[in-house]
Amino acid sequence: MSGLGRLRVAVIGAGAAGLCAARHLLARPDTFAPPVVYELTQNVGGTWVYEERVGHYDNGMPVFSSMYRDLKTNIPKEVMSFPDFPFERDLPSFVHHTEVRKYLEKYCDHFQIRDHIQFGTTVDAVEPVKVKDGWKGLAWDVTTSDGIDQRKTVKDRFDAVMVCNGHFFDPYIPSIPGLEKFKGSVMHSHDYRCAENFSGKSVVVLGAGLSGLDIAIELAGVNAEVTLSHGQKPLKSTLPPGVKQSSPVSRVLDDGSLEFQGGGHAKPEIFLICTGYNFTFPFLNEKVGLQIKEHFVSPLYKFLIPPAFPSLFIVGICRAICPFPHFHMQSQFVLAVLEGTFPLPSHKEMENDLENDIIARRARGIATRHILKLDSEQWAYNDELARLGGFPALPPYWSNLYESNKVFRARDTLNYKSFKYSVLSEREWIVLGPEGQPLPKPLP
Repeated sequence: MSGLGRLRVAVIGAGAAGLCAARHLLARPDTFAPPVVYELTQNVGGTWVYEERVGHYDNGMPVFSSMYRDLKTNIPKEVMSFPDFPFERDLPSFVHHTEVRKYLEKYCDHFQIRDHIQFGTTVDAVEPVKVKDGWKGLAWDVTTSDGIDQRKTVKDRFDAVMVCNGHFFDPYIPSIPGLEKFKGSVMHSHDYRCAENFSGKSVVVLGAGLSGLDIAIELAGVNAEVTLSHGQKPLKSTLPPGVKQSSPVSRVLDDGSLEFQGGGHAKPEIFLICTGYNFTFPFLNEKVGLQIKEHFVSPLYKFLIPPAFPSLFIVGICRAICPFPHFHMQSQFVLAVLEGTFPLPSHKEMENDLENDIIARRARGIATRHILKLDSEQWAYNDELARLGGFPALPPYWSNLYESNKVFRARDTLNYKSFKYSVLSEREWIVLGPEGQPLPKPLP
């Protein structure tokens, strides 16, 4: 513990989740010493920092950003913001990524977080140490090195660690038999920046998640001939001319052509893989026993806490969520645990709880690789954290507006980002279509 018996917390990463964690720690100076935030790059904002380059920087560090030049958010700013820090009112509902970065910079400055960030710092090791008078008998040794001179290492001790290192930087490439035989160029969406280079080319885009769909639409705008290859039900919304749908790619044949599940072939010039990212925590000591397989990180109580190491928190790994409010709820729950507002169950009880949760999800037909994909279940999860941690839940309009946007997106993929939302009260909101006409709400 630091002076005055306050808890010292290390925060790994100064993206949206790390900034949110630091903001809440700083808000409780009686319980927590100012946090130390470790950030690999020279910027706050994490994945929202656009970098034109791909691959590696001159110093050999990988480019972590997966942001593409023309990306606009697919969630309206009215529910994308942190609940205690709205976006500027005059911005459109769907903002360009540069506005999100500016917003995170403002959040950082408003809550005076910047002085607590160590930029250009690599976290090399996070190791649990048994300490008699430590929180739950534990402390953490965090070893870091200087981004420029790797030989300069520092070890520091903390009562707790919040891991906020994001999960949009290590590309997941599914195993496709014969991929090495493909004769065109293979790339992952992590390295996609803009559409012009694809003008007039034939492209197979694998994966119709939000970025796969978004990129396919961008490519159609430069007259690329796009096949959107995916395993979902065929998308119902109108897609641009030049985009057709197919089943997933099953293998690459000897002549370099792609074979689709159920037959059919294509010989595109470019194979663009939009299949998401891997979770990676290279600095975590194996004693912690965190397992990552099939896109699932376990064991984590409430998707946050390894039961055997209850002062370590893995923040923000859930997918298909409204990220900033989610981080806001998780960070406050972490503080409730550390302060003792929410006394954690025993090691065994936490293990049973998470086992029962996984069994219940599997019984509902959720595959292991989709357990972290909360989607519409995020609202019950957020409410549960608020209830257990004794802090305010999100206002009722939040889930309804977010879920309604999903309906509009599925119905009208090409135009939904021109809609304009307004929040009228804790419960009420309205939406105007592209011509400024009020639209009926799709959900009760």
